[in-house]
Amino acid sequence: MVIHNMYKNFWNEQSEQQFINPLGKSEYGVDLGSRVYTSRLIGSVPDLVMHGGGNTSCKTKIKNIFNQYIDVICVKGSGWDLETIEAEGLPAIKLSPLLELRKLKNLSDEDMVNQQRSNLLKSTSPNPSVETLLHAFLPHKFVDHTHATPFLVLANLPDYKKIVQEIFGTKLAIVPYIMPGFDLAKKAADIFDCQNNCEGLLLLNHGHFTWGNSAKESYDRVIRHTNKVEKWINKNLQKQHYVGLKIKTLNCKKLNFLSEIRGNIQKYSKDYNFVPTFDIRNDKKINDFLMNKDINTLSKRGVASPDHVIRIKGNPLVLSKNFDKKEIITKLDNFRNEYVSYFKRNEKRFKNKLKMLNPNPNVIWAPGIGLIGIGGDKKGASLVADIAVQNIHVINKGEALGGYFPIKEKDQFDIEYWSLEQAKIKKSSPSMIKGKTVIITGAAGVIGREIARLFNLNGANLFLVDKDIKNLKETQKLMNNNCVCFQSDLTNSNASKKIINTCLEKFGGIDILISNAGYAFESSILNLEIENLKTSFELNFFAHLNLAKEVSKVFINQSVGGKILFNVSKQAVNPGKNFGAYGLPKATLMFLLKQLALELGEFDISVNGVNADKIRSGLLTPKMIKSRSKSRGIDENKYMSGNLLSKEVEAKHVAEGFLSLAKSERTSAHVLTVDGGNIEASLR
Repeated sequence: MVIHNMYKNFWNEQSEQQFINPLGKSEYGVDLGSRVYTSRLIGSVPDLVMHGGGNTSCKTKIKNIFNQYIDVICVKGSGWDLETIEAEGLPAIKLSPLLELRKLKNLSDEDMVNQQRSNLLKSTSPNPSVETLLHAFLPHKFVDHTHATPFLVLANLPDYKKIVQEIFGTKLAIVPYIMPGFDLAKKAADIFDCQNNCEGLLLLNHGHFTWGNSAKESYDRVIRHTNKVEKWINKNLQKQHYVGLKIKTLNCKKLNFLSEIRGNIQKYSKDYNFVPTFDIRNDKKINDFLMNKDINTLSKRGVASPDHVIRIKGNPLVLSKNFDKKEIITKLDNFRNEYVSYFKRNEKRFKNKLKMLNPNPNVIWAPGIGLIGIGGDKKGASLVADIAVQNIHVINKGEALGGYFPIKEKDQFDIEYWSLEQAKIKKSSPSMIKGKTVIITGAAGVIGREIARLFNLNGANLFLVDKDIKNLKETQKLMNNNCVCFQSDLTNSNASKKIINTCLEKFGGIDILISNAGYAFESSILNLEIENLKTSFELNFFAHLNLAKEVSKVFINQSVGGKILFNVSKQAVNPGKNFGAYGLPKATLMFLLKQLALELGEFDISVNGVNADKIRSGLLTPKMIKSRSKSRGIDENKYMSGNLLSKEVEAKHVAEGFLSLAKSERTSAHVLTVDGGNIEASLR
């Protein structure tokens, strides 16, 4: 049995001072700097606060506009992650008005948020945490709230009282499950008043609170308390008696299985403006868990904390290892139907009409493949997968320690359909590209880089391909986390299959192929070596053909359409002297475009291309520009802007052409010309 490493205390006085110094020597500056530092220490350990979960605060004094000292509480703001939090991520709120709220019997979530926001010292500050009042009502200077895995195990065990007494005596008070907000804050404060010698709180089915007179003291307690629970778990944990599957890489059958699942989910997510992205986890612990004979029962048990419900829903979809398409359709249909029933059962309790969330699963347990986290992009899918993995560890340990008993369906629904979360849904706006997975070849080049940049800005997942790994990495640096690089020589016989299969492993499916890679071979036809022409055809035609064939199989398997976009080039329609070796395969590529459009249209797969000219790139080098402009007796700028608009066409304009075609829903067999206007090169 593998014993978890104990949690380390990383506090260091010199490091703390580095956060204090920029904020000054005032009480506010010292307190806030120290608060930022220990918040980051907590956030740097994902197992303590999974993906921004948890929150921290400090009570201090600050001068107002009248130069008077007032009491404030600085608490984590919405949208900030503890791992990277800055001072502005802990907005200051007037403390006295918040404390007055404790006198109330009831306070709606909306009124609570309004009170918190109206007492901010800066109107531009982010919304304070929904647990601000809990932090405020506790009388301590520094307060930390975490969701460490050991505490989530403890918080969902049936014998929690006995275990807490054994581990902590009276030093940890127990708070029953109450939905986050005003009622929880009052109850927690009341319990502390009755047990004020304690060092922290265990919130059942939720998490852990500690406090201290200094940030260090509160942080020390986070680590010490968590280690105590972890030690008890390791001492009492029984070894599991099932053997997991060994999975290293996914074969073609399993990859097809993934794309079928993804396509089905995508088809039934259109009304929610959601394009699924997969993140697959299949290490030994996960595979062991998925082989549990009680897997179906465990899947219905629920999740470890309120934060988990919001991120991963209450239940995963469980599949068998048969990889059968009929089973996929049946089980996905059943999951959606069960979710609709769950929604209808519970919405009756609400006066206001609720908008049903996407009924598709956020997590799939698939023996033989692994745990699949499903999000709106790569980053979102990774977040879901991380939380889902933590949840199965909590379930696994909880079952071995006496039983895993999370919140009931009613409480789960109340969190999932929390009015504050519903408000976020209403603010969201659809995007035609967001969350779609796009393969871009030649991504290390000037045009490929601009295409990647623009699609990245529009929220796409990017699978970037190029032979030049050094420059490919430079392209990646310009992107956010929704990006994967893959080195490949497209002229290799198995390159296309490897690209497609790797993309499926990383994202679960594909929506758009931008086949952009190419190279201009310069030679007259009469002097052209046949081998050089063959080489040109391998990259400028056959590489495009092979990729298109492989991605089309995925598109057809997904059954939700797809888009293939080629970089055609002006040489396909208007030959240039000494560029026959480049123009011949490009002209063939344009014919391929039309042929594929003809054959793939019935599958809702569109095939289009961009015809660009005179772009400063690896094809049109500074040396070539200088030579051509000199031969024409004009300067370089005049040469580059020699079109009807008298404006130079840049790589970003080509990228805009690709984006326009990617967004187009009713266009196929079309070549979009991006050259500033050139009658001689126009398509006839």
